[in-house]
Amino acid sequence: MGGPALASKKSVDSGTDSRVHTDAMGATSLRSGEVGRLTGVSADTLRHYERLGILPTSQRTDGGYRMFPASAVDRVQLAQRALQLGFSLNELSDILRTRDNGGVPCHRVLNLTEEKLRSLGQQITALQQTQSYMRKLVRDWKRTLKRTSPGSKAMLLHSLVEKPKTKSTANNLKRRSRS
Repeated sequence: MGGPALASKKSVDSGTDSRVHTDAMGATSLRSGEVGRLTGVSADTLRHYERLGILPTSQRTDGGYRMFPASAVDRVQLAQRALQLGFSLNELSDILRTRDNGGVPCHRVLNLTEEKLRSLGQQITALQQTQSYMRKLVRDWKRTLKRTSPGSKAMLLHSLVEKPKTKSTANNLKRRSRS
């Protein structure tokens, strides 16, 4: 169809329909819209990343378009994945700035990741406890609904409010509230 010359073209070729800006900025520069399209983030997010130092300061075309090096795509993907793992934008900004200035933030990255892993374990435990509680709640509410006559209120949500177990517990609560 297009002949052997067309088949041998590299993917770097911007083609006639490409939005890759190839003149004064160089063939490896991308407009912010292209970086956004390739990474799935908005232009606002890119501007925010640039302000925080997660992305390098963009160059501008004569028309005012932001131009990023092609490596910005990897940098945005790194940021998005780090955010999924629980890194904050400030942590990420500090780490990347340290690295960009020739520093070695590897131990800090490891320590932060270990903290996030511990926190995740605690969250999982809490979620499992909540799941167990909700299973019991569903069983109890099903029994309650079976005993409730049609058209009558079962007051299911009211069972979520803890009530004193015994009369002495109620008295202790009253004494504490007066103190």
